Amino acid sequence: MSGLPNRVAAVQMASSPNVGANLLEAERLIAAAVETGARLVVLPENFAFMGKKDREQCTLSEAEGDGPLQNFLSQTARRYGIWLVGGTVPLHADDAAKIRAACLVLDDQGERVARYDKMHLFDVELVETGERYIESETIEPGEPVVVIDSPFGRLGVAVCYDLRFPELFRNMVDQGVEVLAIPSAFTAITGKAHWETLVRARAIENLCYVVAAAQGGYHMSGRETYGHSMIVDPWGRILAEVSRGTGYVSHPLDREYQTNIRRSFPTLDHRRLHCG
Repeated sequence: MSGLPNRVAAVQMASSPNVGANLLEAERLIAAAVETGARLVVLPENFAFMGKKDREQCTLSEAEGDGPLQNFLSQTARRYGIWLVGGTVPLHADDAAKIRAACLVLDDQGERVARYDKMHLFDVELVETGERYIESETIEPGEPVVVIDSPFGRLGVAVCYDLRFPELFRNMVDQGVEVLAIPSAFTAITGKAHWETLVRARAIENLCYVVAAAQGGYHMSGRETYGHSMIVDPWGRILAEVSRGTGYVSHPLDREYQTNIRRSFPTLDHRRLHCG
């Protein structure tokens, strides 16, 4: 496997309502990750904008294939010669009053090679803090599961709350997934309770590498996100992690190690039930 690009990175941010400032920060962190040799970089959910109210995202909604946020991702991927997983970008929905939370994958030429629309929506009330999140009021869920060929292996994409639905990842396994990119913005309370457990579980049960990029800090809405962006190997080991605030983690993938793990510990071949 020598000669293949194998270093990946997860970027962590504490995004604000200032789109311009967020894009500058995202590019700064991408550039720093590229300096380490990263050739696949994953941005967090809502990397370009986190406002005081969820409804504000709708004002940034872009048409498919055209808009400043999509242009930023394309130009940045091309400028740095990397594959870029663009967190989530608000794109037009079938319901004109809502958006699609679209995770876009760009190749090293800046061409979009995949789009995944967040499937599971975070409609919960956190009793301990009184926080209430109803994403379905502003976001229209997607349907297709996305797994694509990449220089880093078969790449699957999921977003944040998707982590809690293992059947999604089992579907990806049926499509040959090897690396999972998971942009996220876990709340502080749910992150403390479940983030690491869920990320490592998805790696272990699917014998995949996981590149989990998170929001991590305080936001203008009063929301606090957990952070702890990490890269996890197929045995569930945390290879790199950043706790709070802005930053990034970078680490090489060992595809030969993954192949050997899957061969010597063939749990994926032992499954008796399959997702339809």
